[in-house]
Amino acid sequence: MTATPGPGTPAATAAAAAGPQPCRRSPPAPVEKDGSDANVSMAVTVEEAPWMGWVVAKALMRFAFMVANNLVAIPSYICYVIILQPLRVLDSKRFWYIEGLMYKWLLGMVASWGWYAGYTVMEWGEDIKAISNDEAVMLVNHQATGDVCTLMMCLQDKGPVVAQMMWLMDHIFKYTNFGIVSLIHGDFFIRQGRAYRDQQLLVLKNHLEHNYRSRDRKWIVLFPEGGFLRKRRETSQAFAKKNNLPFLTHVTLPRFGATSIILNALVARQENGSPAGGDAKGLECKSRGLQWIIDATIAYPNAEPIDIQTWILGYRKPTVTHVHYRIFPIKDVPLETDDLASWLYQRFIEKEDLLSHFYRTGAFPPPQGQKEAVSREMTLSNMWIFLIQSFAFVSGYLWYHIIQYFYHCLF
Repeated sequence: MTATPGPGTPAATAAAAAGPQPCRRSPPAPVEKDGSDANVSMAVTVEEAPWMGWVVAKALMRFAFMVANNLVAIPSYICYVIILQPLRVLDSKRFWYIEGLMYKWLLGMVASWGWYAGYTVMEWGEDIKAISNDEAVMLVNHQATGDVCTLMMCLQDKGPVVAQMMWLMDHIFKYTNFGIVSLIHGDFFIRQGRAYRDQQLLVLKNHLEHNYRSRDRKWIVLFPEGGFLRKRRETSQAFAKKNNLPFLTHVTLPRFGATSIILNALVARQENGSPAGGDAKGLECKSRGLQWIIDATIAYPNAEPIDIQTWILGYRKPTVTHVHYRIFPIKDVPLETDDLASWLYQRFIEKEDLLSHFYRTGAFPPPQGQKEAVSREMTLSNMWIFLIQSFAFVSGYLWYHIIQYFYHCLF
């Protein structure tokens, strides 16, 4: 996402394992050209027509609901933020707490679109809910637009995380329907390209200084690869070959500029200059500043990622996305440029191994010292989804009549 990786790479190299190939049916026996094959084809088409019709109708209904949802929820959020501006002056912390709750509800609505289409999440590795009240940076591999939706879903049940979260995303998202919400919340839009890289890092540093702690943010979500896997893989592999770096297939080599800026801006230093951090076995120790790095790895069955269009329209069959977590105390993370680059490379080499194992076996490997990996099914409350959706539509109805009333009074 940011600066080109520098020197200082680990010696270990991950071997990219090919994923399992789906079963293939034997080719059908030749059919005499007497027109019977055309009849069979037509019969199959006729049989599939009702199912295809239902898929299209369902997609249209889902799209219509999504549009209606956006038309009431986003303007309502903006209106509430406007009328709460006096509170922002009188009690800034309470204002950002309320704004964070509404932000979480909006992300919950997005998560519900996938939830009701059967796009669920299975979680592996360490339980990040245990550090939900601490400051943390989440490093995530990036395969498609659906990665963001997946995180919006699986972080909903992690306490105050979503409400106090800051996203780092491509600047193009600023111009989407959700862009205005992200701007108000304080997310950061980063412009890609070598020509903008150094300047964007300075802007990011300034953004963190003015928006992170003043808005009581706790977590930052970052995609260090700087783009989708399918777009960056070839370039990353060429760079790896040129610089004698690991050849990766399921992830790409990370860029470390944004990570370096975040760590140096938010990590609290002790008197000797070393980072102050927590201990995984002593979570009661609450030191100031960034305390944890969460290494999150997203895996899709058969390496087929979900995009935002599928998430909205729901035309793909129900799918379970798998997310693996590892937690690192900040005191174990080097802050110097070369050492940090080496540390980040090692994390993505491990991601490569995790994904290779997953695509080969259908599960993530067990943690070191354990014989079996245990997964946890992430769930959303249908009642909670119903309540926030109802609140959005009721709010939209009320704001429409309030604005209509003042319009008639003025004109």
